[in-house]
Parts: sequence; C-alpha cells; structure tokens
Amino acid sequence: MESSITLNHTNDEFGGSIKVIASKSHAHRLLIAGALTLLGDRNSPGIHIICSETSKDIEATAFCLSGLGISIERTADGFLLSNSTGTASTAGTASTTGAASTTGTASTTGAASTTGAAADNNTTENATVTADTSSGLKTASRAQIDAGESGSTLRFLLPVISILGIDADITTHGRLTERPLSPLYEEMLSHGASISPQGSNPLSLSGRMTGGDFKIAGNISSQFITGLLFALPMSDRTSRIIITGGLASRPYVDITLDVLRIAGIQINVVEDTETSTIYEVPGNQSYRLPAECTVEGDWSNAAFFLAAGAIRNSITMHGLNSSSKQGDRRIVELLREFGADITEERDGGLSRLTVSHRPLKGIEIDAEDIPDLVPILSLTAAAAEGTTVIRNIERLRIKESDRVATVIDTLTRLGAVIYEKDNTLVINGKDSGNGRILAGGTVDSYNDHRIAMTAGIASIISTGPVTITNEKAINKSYPGFFNDLDSLNHPR
Repeated sequence: MESSITLNHTNDEFGGSIKVIASKSHAHRLLIAGALTLLGDRNSPGIHIICSETSKDIEATAFCLSGLGISIERTADGFLLSNSTGTASTAGTASTTGAASTTGTASTTGAASTTGAAADNNTTENATVTADTSSGLKTASRAQIDAGESGSTLRFLLPVISILGIDADITTHGRLTERPLSPLYEEMLSHGASISPQGSNPLSLSGRMTGGDFKIAGNISSQFITGLLFALPMSDRTSRIIITGGLASRPYVDITLDVLRIAGIQINVVEDTETSTIYEVPGNQSYRLPAECTVEGDWSNAAFFLAAGAIRNSITMHGLNSSSKQGDRRIVELLREFGADITEERDGGLSRLTVSHRPLKGIEIDAEDIPDLVPILSLTAAAAEGTTVIRNIERLRIKESDRVATVIDTLTRLGAVIYEKDNTLVINGKDSGNGRILAGGTVDSYNDHRIAMTAGIASIISTGPVTITNEKAINKSYPGFFNDLDSLNHPR
C-alpha cells in the first residue's frame, strides 16, 4: 500500500534555521577510501569517519564494503571502520549503536530504528573472506552484497571489487537495475573482468580487472570515472583514464580527487581541454586515509532550504563549507542571480548562510554540472517573474526517475507553467511576493528523493495542501527532510 504525506504550510511566519546534514557524495568517498586503507593494512587500528546523519545510499555503501571484509559500526556521530577477523559477513559485521538498524544478524546497541537506514533492502548474505598474504589485501569467494538503489555505490565499487580480484554477486533494487553501466561495463570486460549481462540482478562479477587505458565518454556519468579513479591506483601498472568530449558533472570528479589526495593517492592530470581529459594513475599505490575524517555538509540537500528562503521567508543554514569541491554550492550564485538576498557569516571555519526573499526574476541556467539542482531550481523559477530556461538537461533522464518528465509533471500538477522545448526546460514564473503562487494538489514522488523534496518545498508557496505519495523516497538521501521542513512552520 502506498504511503503519503500531506503538507499544509499556511503559517505566515514560516522561516527559521536549519543545520545542514552530512554530504552523501563525500560520505561515499570517505567510506571507500577508509575501507581500502584497511584492506591494504591489516594492522591498522581503525578509521573513524564523522558523519552524524545517514541515509539509505550511505548505508548501501557501508554494507557493500562490509562484504569485502571490513567491519563497519554505526556510532552516534559516524562510522567506525576496522578490519574483520576470520570469516566476514556483511550482515554480521555492520553494526549500529543507537542508530539506523540493519537486518539479518547485524548487532545493534541501544534503540534502533529504520530511519535513514538500508534496513529494507540492503541486507546481504555471508561472504567468506580470506587473506591474500602476497598483497595484504583480502579476497572473497563469491561475496553476496547489495547496492540497494544507490547508483554511486554500484558504479564506484564495481571496478574496485574487480581490481581486488573478488568474485561477487551484486544485487540492485528499483530503477538502479535499469540504469546504464556502459561504457564502464565494456571497458571492464576488455581489461579482464567477467560480468553478467547488463540488467542482470544480481550482477555477477568475477576475475580480476587489470590496469591500462580506459576510454570513457564524458557526458554520461562521472560516477564511472570516480570508480576507476578509486580502483586503478591498486593496479600493478600505470593506467590512463581517457575522457572523450566535455566532462559533465566535473565537480563530482573533483570531490573524488580531493578525497584521493587526502588518502595519499597520486593522480596526474596530463590533459584537460574542452574536448578531452586524461588522468594518469600510477599503479601499486597504497591508501592511507587519516585515522579520523569528517564528512562535509551537503550542498545538494541544503539547496532545498536555501531556495525556500528565496521564495518565501528568511532561512539560515549552518555548517556549510563555502570552499567545498561540491558543485551544488553553485546554488548560492544562482539564487543571487534570481534576485534573492543572501548574507554569509563565518562560523567556526564553516559558513552560516541566510537567504531571504526579494522580488525574483527569471534567468538562464546551464545544468551540465549541476543536474541534481534542476528540480529545486525549476520550483524557484516558478516563483520568479518572467521566463527561466534550463539547458543541458539530457542526463536527468537516467536519474532515479526521468527527471525531465517528473519535474514537469510534479510542478504542472501543483499549478506551475513548465514545459520542455528543444531539450531545455522552460518555466514561465510569477514572483510570489513572499506569498503563494501555486494551487497545491496531489503528486507522486516517482520514488525519487529530489522530486519528493521539491514537492515539499512547493507546499510553502501553495494556497492549498500538497499531498505527496511515496514520500519515503526521501530516505535515500535525507530521512529527516520533512521533520526539518516542519520545524520551520512556526505556530503563531
């Protein structure tokens, strides 16, 4: 039976302050770098990754890494990674402490809940893990692991698992099974990996991928490039990642390069033009992530509340790194271009951003590097006088939903004027005047967290209630989103 939530934010005093949650993109990468550090050093005492919030996607990566022989304990303020001893089980080594629960044989301490966890679909079977004494790395005999619905988890870890020579069956859920793996798939096959046909579920992986030259089109998914950047330093030779065409979503690759640098991995940029990027990756490197790392605040999810301040009342976000490699920090620049009033204060090395409504105007947006911002930018445009055009939207079609179609459907149902023309999104908006310009209505999240959150923010400029079916899609990245939204709806 479908669940739903109805939002009716009629209070004129809507506004307030929110602390940003931990970055999903940064957490994935630190967890992987931490696990690879431990797999290469059996004597390591462990790694503490400070990450106060979790989500289904982050938990998916944690569970998959535990399938490679890493013990991952969810503590009150993050993750504690350590080497497993003896036989490892992904269901038995990932434990939680008063936090999100797992299923199977995972241990819990304190009150456990499924909020923000992968409890419903990220459980995995036992995988026997033995030490490869020649390299210090662990290898598994048919590890059974589960990527949930996380595209980052699957695409990052496929080449990593293969370069380690681990045979694995990787289960996926939802639309992830249908999302493309080419050209990473073909490149891995040509470098010695054996993989079952695309669309298989589970996806069976065997053999050991070798280093060499990997050619990847730059306009499909930066996640393929990140996966190779994590894997190839462990090859026995120097490799090259040759990216043809422009590199879309470059900021996500920049996050990867930054984490690799922190982990002591050398990557050389030997060419970087509008038509080609080449990364040279020396082989035989060892990961050395520091014993304690902190996950940055999430600009992608902060964008929803920053935009809420622009279209309604003043909202302050705490805990953002204004120097972050995250591309979605561009939300600040774009909201200023729309006409919002934005002030920034330093707060212990981080930023406190306050966004307040002023009359907004339509703008032109290039979404090539910021596809995840398109849903909330489209809503912002609906509350801006005039026409907004959003270009380079092709890759939105292969997200958790076809976001071109679902953004149009969602905002149209709520009363906005939005349509696709010549591979762009066109939004004819009208300034909300710090009030309400949408009608409200019932929409489906299409099991897409960013569609659900966009509809949630839309409720603050709607005259009637907004009902969102399948609202639990938010658990993929921001389980506490509706609670945070409700906290801004102050009673009179």
